[in-house]
Amino acid sequence: MIKHFSLLLCFICATFTYAQRSSENILEPAQDSIKKNEFIKHLGNGYLPTKYFNFDLRYLIKYNQYEGVRTGIGGVTNDNFSEKYRINSYGVYGFRDHRFKYSIGGGFRLAKKTNTWINLTYTNDLQETGSTKFLTDGRFFQFFEPRLLNIDLFHKLVTKSINLEHQLNPKLLTETELAVSNIDPTYNYGYVLDNNIVNSFHLTTAKLSLQWNPFSKFEILENELKETKKGYPQFTLQYTKSFKDVFKSDFNFSKLDFRTIYKIGNENDGVSEITLVSGITNGNTPLTHLYHAYPNNITKETIMQRFSVAGLNSFETMYFNEFFSDKFTTVQLKHYLKPFNISEHYKPQIVLITRYALGDIKQPELHQNVTFGSLKKGYTESGFEINKLLFGFGLSFTYRYGAYHLSEFSDNVAFKFTFNVSL
Repeated sequence: MIKHFSLLLCFICATFTYAQRSSENILEPAQDSIKKNEFIKHLGNGYLPTKYFNFDLRYLIKYNQYEGVRTGIGGVTNDNFSEKYRINSYGVYGFRDHRFKYSIGGGFRLAKKTNTWINLTYTNDLQETGSTKFLTDGRFFQFFEPRLLNIDLFHKLVTKSINLEHQLNPKLLTETELAVSNIDPTYNYGYVLDNNIVNSFHLTTAKLSLQWNPFSKFEILENELKETKKGYPQFTLQYTKSFKDVFKSDFNFSKLDFRTIYKIGNENDGVSEITLVSGITNGNTPLTHLYHAYPNNITKETIMQRFSVAGLNSFETMYFNEFFSDKFTTVQLKHYLKPFNISEHYKPQIVLITRYALGDIKQPELHQNVTFGSLKKGYTESGFEINKLLFGFGLSFTYRYGAYHLSEFSDNVAFKFTFNVSL
């Protein structure tokens, strides 16, 4: 595990360094600081820009327990190609499962003022079982994704979707999607549906997602509406409906997901952050679309065998596939102490963390060939991080206690790396 992680890190750092040096070699002779800043901005968002096409660094290399090393290439056209149309695609290969995955998509803008786009996408890939993504989250880039290294429960997903993005006003973004999917778990799983066991299935879903940032400030910059100051709290709400017998869909269920983030203080003196995430499903919902509460601990005997990389908002002591819920709530409290001002470029920071999860599931017996618990007693962990000790790396220590405390002391402890880099 550590070997693969080291290789992954070295490759990403090498890619980043090369990209930076390339940009400096190209731009510095012209002393074009504006272009250089723009390049660094693209790089921070995970893109390597060219004249008409921005390469997406997310697809260069990753690692997980099912695919092993996953590598490929992808990207999206930029405004030099067209301000009204865009094409985005990627292709990757997993060296452990020996499969190609890909996505082909495109979009066209209906209205510039409201940033209204219609997008069409065809995707043949994997998705983590029990995960939920808000449509309005848009793009989020990390040099590597800590949780991904340890995930082993995926389902194959072939999806055709049409999507509408629309900015109702500067503080309210909406996104809707209609999708038809074929789903095939990569693990031995069956769901008892109408007295039959379903192993793979079809889904037709409609989603509506709202992102409301009432306290943020926006300005028109470079003919585009941009968020100039993040204000808190921020709210996200998403409703999902699966329709049985529509385009051969097998399931009829609904999901309602909510998230709010609140920050108090400022970065120079210390910041407190509260994140609440909640979700509920109703109807016949397969394991693929339940909730797993973001676990990030692998099932190994010793603390050092479980030594990996801490996630940003995951439960570090909760083991993968330990709990699934059809309704759940998580609350995460983080307090960032004032950074240690050791030097201009060396400012380690301590973060105090407490996480709590509460959930339940009505009919676990409908899910065949899998074993998991519920969260109805309430799950608690607390700990701290010391970030940015060396080259963006730090350390994390978390302890599991309360109703789901385990008999072996070491099984309740998670000791891990952290990794924080910003451009």
